[in-house]
Amino acid sequence: MKILLVNPNATASMTDKIAASARRVAGPGVEIIARTGEGSPASIEGHYDEAMSVPALLRHVREGEQEGVAGVVVACFDDPGIGACRELATGPVIGIAEAAMKAATMLATSFSVVTTLPRSVPVIEELARRYGVDHQCRKVRSASIPVLALEEEGSGAREKVRDEILRAIREDNCEAIVLGCAGMADLTDWLSRETGVPVIDGVTVALKFVEGLAAVSLGTSKICAYAQPNQK
Repeated sequence: MKILLVNPNATASMTDKIAASARRVAGPGVEIIARTGEGSPASIEGHYDEAMSVPALLRHVREGEQEGVAGVVVACFDDPGIGACRELATGPVIGIAEAAMKAATMLATSFSVVTTLPRSVPVIEELARRYGVDHQCRKVRSASIPVLALEEEGSGAREKVRDEILRAIREDNCEAIVLGCAGMADLTDWLSRETGVPVIDGVTVALKFVEGLAAVSLGTSKICAYAQPNQK
């Protein structure tokens, strides 16, 4: 089984980190094809960056279809272009925000999201409403760090994320934490140990969702909203 994992931004080091996290949990015989959004913004930090990342994302999904992938993981917490990707793909397409939030509802009665910059907060709040989990999402919080700080040794970014999680547990009374950025994918084990609650990374969860759906031969419905586009 081949699964396409697309990092919609243009930072290859982040793609490598995300892919390593996915490969660590992939089942036997599952091949992860990791792609970077060449020509997209270096990080996705707002509506404009999100929109600019979609053309490269769609190109990779089209190419993945030609390579015979079983499904697609969109590894950006804004879940950019998910509907358009589903129109192109035959297998399941899952964004990491939807995967992480819905996994959180299976593990706890409430959760908070910890993301990078304050400008991401309203975007994620809207996603929680769209996915029908806003009544379980206690709060969307920002650690006030740029996305690319997660790629820099000695930036203190992971400690800031941990401290925000501890505040969320104390102030929001949440039972689980969703990490609101794909660049945090390598922090889950450490953060769970440091904070004592389930800390959910959408990259690994989305990968397992796609793998499971594909394993039971479930793909994207093509009879209405996600029918193939007239022009590819």
